[in-house]
This record gives sequence, C-alpha cells and structure tokens, in this order.
Amino acid sequence: MGARARWAVILAVGAGVALLPSLVTSRYVLSALIFIALNAIAALGLSLVMGFAGQVSLGQAAFYAIGAYVSGVLTASHGWNGWAALVVAVAAGALTAFLVGLPIFRLSGLLLAMATLGFGIIVYYVLVNWSAVTGGPSGLTGIPPLAIGRLVLDTDARVFRLTWGILLLLLGLTGNLVESRVGRALRAVRGSEPAAEAAGIDTTGLKLRVFALAGAVTALAGSLYAHYLTFINPSPFGFAYSIELVVMVVVGGVSSLWGAVLGAAAVVVLVEALRAAAPLMAVSHGAAEYEIVLFGLFLMAFMVLAPGGLAGLGRRRT
Repeated sequence: MGARARWAVILAVGAGVALLPSLVTSRYVLSALIFIALNAIAALGLSLVMGFAGQVSLGQAAFYAIGAYVSGVLTASHGWNGWAALVVAVAAGALTAFLVGLPIFRLSGLLLAMATLGFGIIVYYVLVNWSAVTGGPSGLTGIPPLAIGRLVLDTDARVFRLTWGILLLLLGLTGNLVESRVGRALRAVRGSEPAAEAAGIDTTGLKLRVFALAGAVTALAGSLYAHYLTFINPSPFGFAYSIELVVMVVVGGVSSLWGAVLGAAAVVVLVEALRAAAPLMAVSHGAAEYEIVLFGLFLMAFMVLAPGGLAGLGRRRT
C-alpha cells in the first residue's frame, strides 16, 4: 500500500472512530474498544521487533509497566501535568530499551528471548517490592485522567477517541518507516543477518534502535492505560501480558502492522469470552489461571492453520 492510500485509509477509519461513540452508548463496548486500542499500540511496538527485525522479545510487559508507572508516579505522587508525564514515560521506555538492548543484542534466537524474559521478570518484582514508590501489591491510586485545556478526558467516549486517534497516527508513521530504507534494512536483517552485514548494514545498531522504538511505543500504551484507569498495580504487567502481546502479533500477522490491531481485537474478545464463560465452567477464581493455556492453544492453532495470521487470510483471499 502506498503512502497516499495508507493515509487515506487511516483518515477514513479516523472519521468512523470520531462518530462511533455517538452510535454506541454501551460503556462496556466502548471500554473493550479502548483496551483493543491500548493493546494494539503495545502490539505494534512488538510487531516492529518480531515482524520486521526478526527478533523475539518476551519482556514487552516491562515497557508497558514502565510507561504506566512513570506516568502514575509523576502525576499522582509529584503533581506533574499528565501530558508532561506521558512524554517522560515514553522517553523512559525508549531509554530503558536502549540500555537493556546494549548487552542483550549480542545474543540471538533463544538466548535473546530468555534475556528479554529475565528483564521482564526483574521489572515485575521491582514493582511488587518497591512499595515506597509503586505502592507494591496494593497499587498506586490518584492518577489523574489526561486533559486538553479544560476538557478532561474522563469518559469512555473521550478516551476512545484519544486512544484510537493515537493508534491510527502510529499506524501511519510506522507504515512510513517500514517502507523506507530503514524498513528495507530491517527486512534484510530478518532474512539473514550475515548477508545484511555483508551488504554494509549495521545489524546490531539497527536492532537496538528498533527495540528502543518499540520500548517507546509500548510505554506510550502503558501511560495511556494508567491515565484511563487512574489506578495501577503490578498484576497486569507480569509474564502473562508479554505472552498476550506475542499472541496478538502472531494471530494478527507477524509482518503486518494492521495485524497488530486484528490480533489485539481477537485477544480482547477471547479474554472477555473466557471471563463470561468462567461461571459456566464452575471457575471460582475467575479465568486468569486459564488464560495462558488458552493463549497457547490459540497460538498453536494459528501457527498450524493460518501461519500468516488474520491479515494473511485477507491477502490469501484476494
């Protein structure tokens, strides 16, 4: 898809997004759509790492947490403006990803995946145990919603427009990126690192930069999440969420940016269906304990039956 066609599609979808809250009055539906957008933004960052750089990260939940907690602590504990805190949160996600990537991108394959997994576990336990700053398991309260002047973004309709607007903007910008010389270099790295190096591409530096970009995008999603809920605790930022993001990318289509949106929608619908079915299955403590198993089965099914993901199904039909 060319740049003009891509932005035309984004503008058309954006017009629909602007009108949708006027047609949908259910808070439950709007809330689900907001979480689809938040997850899609986070999955978009991972899609750049997995689908275009060919690297597997199992610790993206850590950057989601960094975005949420930097915004939360700065606003709730230190009285910062929400937008300023969001900018710092995005910068913190990028900087952390860059610093973490410096040593781990000397690795590849399974060793790289395990290193990112270890980083995610470290961040999670810092959140749990650094109670003086993060609130520990009890969480952090008093996070203010974002505001534009006197317009406080404290309703589902307003947050829906904000999150989907940011998602669509990111889809346009990342689309420009992957179709540029940098995008072609990333595809070369994914295809064969030795061949890319022989062609003069700084493969380590390129992977490091895209990892930092993914950290920034994922932290942005985390910051928006914190300001939407106005309360955060460590439980949503564990290993399970990193696996959810991998499932979103694979189910949507690893090499498709729009696949991140499709995958996020599929996972959110799946989770909501599981929670609705939990009482029927006599599950007394909710569905969280079964989500990893279900995600694993879901991922296996897609890898076997539709390796190109949901976006790939559309291409096959055409």
